[in-house]
Amino acid sequence: MTVLEKAFSVEEGVPILVPPSATPADLSLARELLAELSDRYGMALRIDRTATLPSGPFILMGTASNPLVGQYLSAHTSAAPPRKSEAYSLRSGPDAVVVAGNDEAGAFYGMQSVRQLIAKDRGHVRISGAEVDDWPHLPFRAIRLYLPGHENIAFFKRFLRDFMALYKFNKVVMEVNASMRLDRHPELNAGWIDFAKDLYYTQRYNPRGPRGTDQNSAHHDTADGEILEKDEVADLVSYANAQHIEVIPEIPTFTHSYYLLTRHKDLGAITGAEWPDVYDPTKPEIYKLVFDVLDEYIEVMKPKMIHFGHDEMFFPVELCPACQSRDTALLYADDVRKIHDYLTAKGIKTAIYGDHLIESVRGVHQRPMKSKTGWEYNIPGALTPQQVKDLIPKDILIFNWFWHDVRAAEGRGEPNDVKLQEFGFEQVHANFMPNIQNYARRTARPGVIGGMPAAWAATNEYTFGKDMMMDFLGTINLMWSTHWPEQDPLSKTTQSLMPEIRRRLGSRPVPSEDGDPVQPVDIGRAINSPAAGSVAKASLALDVTALTAGALREGPRRFEVSAQGAVVVGVSGESKTPLPAQSEAIPIAFDVSSIVFLHASAKAANNDMSYRYIHNFPDTADLLGWYEVVYEDGFVDTVPIRFGWNILPVTWGKQSDVVAKGNAKELSYAYAAAAVPCGDATLFSYEWVNPRFGKVVREVRLHGSEGFRDTKGKPTPNNAIVLAAISVVKKRPVPPPDATAGGR
Repeated sequence: MTVLEKAFSVEEGVPILVPPSATPADLSLARELLAELSDRYGMALRIDRTATLPSGPFILMGTASNPLVGQYLSAHTSAAPPRKSEAYSLRSGPDAVVVAGNDEAGAFYGMQSVRQLIAKDRGHVRISGAEVDDWPHLPFRAIRLYLPGHENIAFFKRFLRDFMALYKFNKVVMEVNASMRLDRHPELNAGWIDFAKDLYYTQRYNPRGPRGTDQNSAHHDTADGEILEKDEVADLVSYANAQHIEVIPEIPTFTHSYYLLTRHKDLGAITGAEWPDVYDPTKPEIYKLVFDVLDEYIEVMKPKMIHFGHDEMFFPVELCPACQSRDTALLYADDVRKIHDYLTAKGIKTAIYGDHLIESVRGVHQRPMKSKTGWEYNIPGALTPQQVKDLIPKDILIFNWFWHDVRAAEGRGEPNDVKLQEFGFEQVHANFMPNIQNYARRTARPGVIGGMPAAWAATNEYTFGKDMMMDFLGTINLMWSTHWPEQDPLSKTTQSLMPEIRRRLGSRPVPSEDGDPVQPVDIGRAINSPAAGSVAKASLALDVTALTAGALREGPRRFEVSAQGAVVVGVSGESKTPLPAQSEAIPIAFDVSSIVFLHASAKAANNDMSYRYIHNFPDTADLLGWYEVVYEDGFVDTVPIRFGWNILPVTWGKQSDVVAKGNAKELSYAYAAAAVPCGDATLFSYEWVNPRFGKVVREVRLHGSEGFRDTKGKPTPNNAIVLAAISVVKKRPVPPPDATAGGR
């Protein structure tokens, strides 16, 4: 990529060109870019059908088979796309923006790069000048997630179009369980709802097994515990395909099979289990059930590949009647072959998780376990290398989630990549994270075709935003590019992208982005910067004087940091803090569209993964406090302050501190906030959108939490919240009547 000095100015007379005989792909590219410019930047361009290139400025996108693109390439031979799958060339300058794809996918990804290059500055929309020749490093670039529930379908579509496609992911592996209407087995839908409600209301992550054992994780938040109709699922697949994203259904079999057994407990491998999670493969009836379910999903989703699970055989071998007469490895291998052969006969490729193919991961033969009640038992181990070679078809794609070097003592790491290669499998790094070591060497290994970061909680903005953005963004950079910067922490890059990503994925527009002035509010009445003694007594390293007084700007948002100090309240966790628990009231007295808070915590807190607390996602992020918004009519709304969602510490971004403290939380990110440097500290701006337009907000108070306990039941450490400034976006004034207009 070469960055050019002059940009392309987007004006409303600029055409997006298509040939008279435009293909559906040509029109789709033009319409998607037109929608982007209209809906996000207020520019109403038109699609022009023409047989020749105009002399004036224009936008053109397509493959070399597009006659207009062919004309452009004839005159600009240096703009020919690389001859690689999914490759494109992009030329953006003052006269034209042209994307030439080597294939339809390449043209589509070139258009995504154009989307990334659009910027609006002081009312002017520009596409940055650049010459780009681009293609992916790896062909399989996936995200693994759950089928969304009804309330999150709109978010999921935004996620497909405005995140996955934008950043050039091309696969989504979607676990479905019994969350689609199954006409042949309606009992599975009814049982799935019973199962999900039971775990939700008993606040459990997984069911309890016999004699106090822990069963497999339940994944009961698939589709938010609901049932989608077939046309809804088909629509999601169609929408993904239009974004050049292949949908690979993940339909667990053998293990993680709760959804198959809720109303067929007699087919479980463990007699009398509360909610069986492993089926008995020696019972022929199970395959009638499995194949019926597979067929219904195949009819609706029309997949090229199905992932059928087969990970984590954790059941007690001693309580499995089928295991008394047969080797569990042979039961496993027979089941894999039956499902593989059934799908292969239908022309469908297959994939599984590969942990039970590696003895260093799952143990030799059997592995001892001990329940919380003290019962000692055995769980199945891995297949022997010879069994893998003889019994497992080598055209199965293996999802390798045991690649992680840091936990190599548990049998993971690069040697496991090598074993899968030696067996003859293609593999994908699953549960993929950007901290993989020796990636250049490992990704060059034959058979390594891509990666897949994985979300293991319900598909919604909160869980994805809070937990997954660093993994999603870091790994797509590894999979698409071969430029892997090491000099800056990934968290800084991730945090810098959060405002733009949040604008695309959020369900409501942010008023400060829509052109109205952002006006600072005087918080002087509540300023109470504590003395050094009280801060020391609270066991906090907090220096409010490190904040630089004066004007600050973050995008369109303006703040005024007072020379008098800041508002500070204590967060009482493990003990009572000497700092005040709440602030004085800060007057607002306006009908506001939004309030923007500029704040930070004194130190890092906890932000657990959402799947740790499925019955209560919000509280996986420590509740440090809240803003109390009081309206003129006395109604009170509260704005939670959650660590890792809308606040991070004042010391964020100081890598030397992190290394010294060994605290990776200092280098995390906050999805709902933007980082704002302020002197020697970092503050975070968080914009709360008023849910009651037309009602005057009288005042705001800041409260610190007291006694909050995390997902493990432990009280959060004492902390403090620093509020450095508040700004507001007031109600937009109605323009005065046009004196020249007629009226009655």
